[in-house]
Amino acid sequence: MKDAGLKSVIRKKKKRYVKSTPQHISANILNRNFKADSTNEKWVTDITELKYGSKKAYLSAILDLHDNSIVSYVIGHSNNNELVFNTLDKALDVAPGAASLLHSDRGFQYTSKGFRRKIEDAQMTHSMSRVGKCIDNAPMESFFGTLKCEKYYLHGTYKTFNELKESIDEYIFFYNYKRLQAKLGAKSPMEYRRQAS
Repeated sequence: MKDAGLKSVIRKKKKRYVKSTPQHISANILNRNFKADSTNEKWVTDITELKYGSKKAYLSAILDLHDNSIVSYVIGHSNNNELVFNTLDKALDVAPGAASLLHSDRGFQYTSKGFRRKIEDAQMTHSMSRVGKCIDNAPMESFFGTLKCEKYYLHGTYKTFNELKESIDEYIFFYNYKRLQAKLGAKSPMEYRRQAS
Protein backbone atom coordinates (compact mmCIF):
# COMPACT_ATOMS: atom_id res chain seq x y z
CA MET A 1 0.00 0.00 0.00
CA LYS A 2 2.87 2.38 0.80
CA ASP A 3 4.47 1.75 -2.60
CA ALA A 4 1.15 2.45 -4.30
CA GLY A 5 0.60 5.63 -2.27
CA LEU A 6 -2.42 4.19 -0.47
CA LYS A 7 -3.33 4.53 3.18
CA SER A 8 -6.03 3.11 5.39
CA VAL A 9 -8.79 5.40 6.58
CA ILE A 10 -9.82 4.25 10.05
CA ARG A 11 -11.99 6.09 12.52
CA LYS A 12 -9.93 7.01 15.54
CA LYS A 13 -11.05 6.12 19.04
CA LYS A 14 -12.77 8.90 20.92
CA LYS A 15 -11.12 10.47 23.90
CA ARG A 16 -12.76 10.19 27.29
CA TYR A 17 -13.83 13.55 28.67
CA VAL A 18 -14.22 14.63 32.27
CA LYS A 19 -17.83 14.35 33.39
CA SER A 20 -19.67 17.50 34.41
CA THR A 21 -22.79 17.90 36.53
CA PRO A 22 -25.74 18.50 34.17
CA GLN A 23 -28.04 21.44 34.86
CA HIS A 24 -30.86 19.85 32.89
CA ILE A 25 -31.55 16.33 31.61
CA SER A 26 -34.23 15.18 29.18
CA ALA A 27 -35.56 11.68 28.58
CA ASN A 28 -34.59 9.69 25.49
CA ILE A 29 -37.84 10.53 23.70
CA LEU A 30 -36.43 9.74 20.24
CA ASN A 31 -35.65 6.22 21.49
CA ARG A 32 -33.75 5.29 18.30
CA ASN A 33 -36.83 5.93 16.14
CA PHE A 34 -34.82 7.53 13.36
CA LYS A 35 -37.69 7.64 10.85
CA ALA A 36 -39.43 10.96 10.27
CA ASP A 37 -42.52 11.32 8.11
CA SER A 38 -41.96 14.96 7.21
CA THR A 39 -39.25 17.59 6.87
CA ASN A 40 -38.19 19.30 10.12
CA GLU A 41 -40.11 16.83 12.28
CA LYS A 42 -37.02 15.41 14.02
CA TRP A 43 -33.54 16.87 14.24
CA VAL A 44 -30.41 15.36 15.78
CA THR A 45 -27.30 17.29 16.78
CA ASP A 46 -23.75 16.75 18.03
CA ILE A 47 -20.19 18.10 17.96
CA THR A 48 -17.03 16.53 16.58
CA GLU A 49 -13.38 17.52 16.92
CA LEU A 50 -11.17 18.30 13.93
CA LYS A 51 -7.49 19.25 13.85
CA TYR A 52 -5.52 21.77 11.83
CA GLY A 53 -1.81 22.41 12.33
CA SER A 54 -1.23 21.87 16.06
CA LYS A 55 -4.67 23.22 17.02
CA LYS A 56 -8.22 21.92 17.30
CA ALA A 57 -11.48 23.05 15.75
CA TYR A 58 -15.00 21.88 16.53
CA LEU A 59 -17.85 21.17 14.13
CA SER A 60 -21.38 21.44 15.50
CA ALA A 61 -24.18 20.30 13.18
CA ILE A 62 -27.91 19.60 13.07
CA LEU A 63 -29.25 16.83 10.81
CA ASP A 64 -32.87 16.34 9.69
CA LEU A 65 -33.93 12.70 10.06
CA HIS A 66 -36.47 12.95 7.25
CA ASP A 67 -33.95 13.47 4.45
CA ASN A 68 -30.58 13.23 6.25
CA SER A 69 -29.77 16.80 5.23
CA ILE A 70 -27.52 19.03 7.31
CA VAL A 71 -29.86 21.84 8.35
CA SER A 72 -27.12 23.98 9.88
CA TYR A 73 -23.56 23.78 11.07
CA VAL A 74 -20.93 25.95 12.72
CA ILE A 75 -17.17 25.43 12.86
CA GLY A 76 -15.51 27.10 15.82
CA HIS A 77 -12.26 27.31 17.74
CA SER A 78 -13.85 26.32 21.07
CA ASN A 79 -16.15 23.53 22.18
CA ASN A 80 -18.50 25.75 24.17
CA ASN A 81 -22.11 26.85 24.61
CA GLU A 82 -21.84 29.55 21.97
CA LEU A 83 -21.01 26.93 19.34
CA VAL A 84 -24.20 24.94 19.86
CA PHE A 85 -26.34 28.03 20.47
CA ASN A 86 -25.23 29.47 17.11
CA THR A 87 -25.91 26.15 15.37
CA LEU A 88 -29.48 26.07 16.70
CA ASP A 89 -30.01 29.75 15.85
CA LYS A 90 -28.91 29.11 12.26
CA ALA A 91 -31.24 26.11 11.98
CA LEU A 92 -34.20 28.12 13.24
CA ASP A 93 -33.35 30.93 10.80
CA VAL A 94 -33.48 28.43 7.93
CA ALA A 95 -36.64 26.75 9.22
CA PRO A 96 -38.45 29.05 11.69
CA GLY A 97 -40.97 27.25 13.88
CA ALA A 98 -39.72 23.97 12.45
CA ALA A 99 -38.62 20.81 14.23
CA SER A 100 -40.78 19.70 17.10
CA LEU A 101 -38.05 17.39 18.43
CA LEU A 102 -34.30 17.93 18.83
CA HIS A 103 -32.16 15.04 20.01
CA SER A 104 -28.65 15.40 21.44
CA ASP A 105 -26.23 13.61 23.71
CA ARG A 106 -25.63 14.74 27.31
CA GLY A 107 -22.72 17.05 26.57
CA PHE A 108 -22.43 20.01 28.93
CA GLN A 109 -23.65 22.41 26.24
CA TYR A 110 -26.91 20.53 25.76
CA THR A 111 -27.58 20.08 29.48
CA SER A 112 -27.04 23.78 30.27
CA LYS A 113 -29.83 26.07 31.42
CA GLY A 114 -29.11 28.36 28.48
CA PHE A 115 -29.72 25.63 25.92
CA ARG A 116 -32.87 24.58 27.76
CA ARG A 117 -34.18 28.16 27.48
CA LYS A 118 -33.47 28.23 23.75
CA ILE A 119 -35.35 24.94 23.29
CA GLU A 120 -38.33 26.25 25.25
CA ASP A 121 -38.33 29.59 23.40
CA ALA A 122 -38.44 27.67 20.11
CA GLN A 123 -41.30 25.52 21.48
CA MET A 124 -39.35 22.37 20.79
CA THR A 125 -39.07 19.11 22.73
CA HIS A 126 -35.57 18.10 23.80
CA SER A 127 -34.57 14.44 23.71
CA MET A 128 -31.24 13.13 25.04
CA SER A 129 -29.25 9.96 24.56
CA ARG A 130 -28.78 7.70 27.55
CA VAL A 131 -25.47 7.79 29.38
CA GLY A 132 -22.77 5.96 27.41
CA LYS A 133 -25.15 5.03 24.55
CA CYS A 134 -23.77 6.85 21.51
CA ILE A 135 -25.93 4.64 19.27
CA ASP A 136 -28.94 6.61 20.55
CA ASN A 137 -27.64 9.39 18.28
CA ALA A 138 -26.44 7.05 15.50
CA PRO A 139 -27.46 9.17 12.45
CA MET A 140 -25.38 12.12 13.64
CA GLU A 141 -22.44 9.90 14.54
CA SER A 142 -22.75 8.27 11.11
CA PHE A 143 -22.64 11.62 9.32
CA PHE A 144 -19.50 12.68 11.17
CA GLY A 145 -17.89 9.33 10.38
CA THR A 146 -18.78 9.69 6.71
CA LEU A 147 -17.44 13.25 6.54
CA LYS A 148 -14.16 12.20 8.13
CA CYS A 149 -13.69 9.12 5.93
CA GLU A 150 -14.69 10.77 2.66
CA LYS A 151 -13.06 14.17 3.17
CA TYR A 152 -11.17 14.95 6.38
CA TYR A 153 -8.81 11.95 6.61
CA LEU A 154 -8.21 11.79 2.86
CA HIS A 155 -7.13 15.42 2.70
CA GLY A 156 -4.08 14.89 4.88
CA THR A 157 -2.90 17.70 7.14
CA TYR A 158 -4.79 20.98 7.29
CA LYS A 159 -2.42 23.86 7.97
CA THR A 160 -4.90 26.64 8.82
CA PHE A 161 -8.38 27.04 10.22
CA ASN A 162 -9.58 28.64 6.97
CA GLU A 163 -8.27 25.70 4.94
CA LEU A 164 -10.16 23.30 7.20
CA LYS A 165 -13.34 25.39 7.12
CA GLU A 166 -13.31 25.66 3.32
CA SER A 167 -12.90 21.89 3.06
CA ILE A 168 -15.82 21.24 5.45
CA ASP A 169 -18.00 23.83 3.67
CA GLU A 170 -17.25 22.13 0.36
CA TYR A 171 -18.05 18.65 1.68
CA ILE A 172 -21.33 19.60 3.37
CA PHE A 173 -22.54 21.30 0.18
CA PHE A 174 -21.59 18.13 -1.74
CA TYR A 175 -23.29 15.95 0.89
CA ASN A 176 -26.56 17.93 0.83
CA TYR A 177 -26.86 18.50 -2.90
CA LYS A 178 -24.88 15.86 -4.78
CA ARG A 179 -24.13 12.80 -2.62
CA LEU A 180 -26.70 10.13 -3.45
CA GLN A 181 -28.02 7.92 -0.63
CA ALA A 182 -29.50 4.47 -1.12
CA LYS A 183 -32.10 4.90 1.63
CA LEU A 184 -33.33 8.07 -0.09
CA GLY A 185 -33.96 6.16 -3.32
CA ALA A 186 -30.59 7.12 -4.84
CA LYS A 187 -31.29 10.82 -4.35
CA SER A 188 -29.34 13.52 -2.58
CA PRO A 189 -30.85 14.86 0.67
CA MET A 190 -31.98 18.13 -0.92
CA GLU A 191 -33.38 16.39 -3.99
CA TYR A 192 -35.36 14.07 -1.72
CA ARG A 193 -36.55 17.08 0.30
CA ARG A 194 -37.74 18.92 -2.80
CA GLN A 195 -39.68 15.92 -4.08
CA ALA A 196 -41.24 15.29 -0.67
CA SER A 197 -42.54 18.85 -0.31
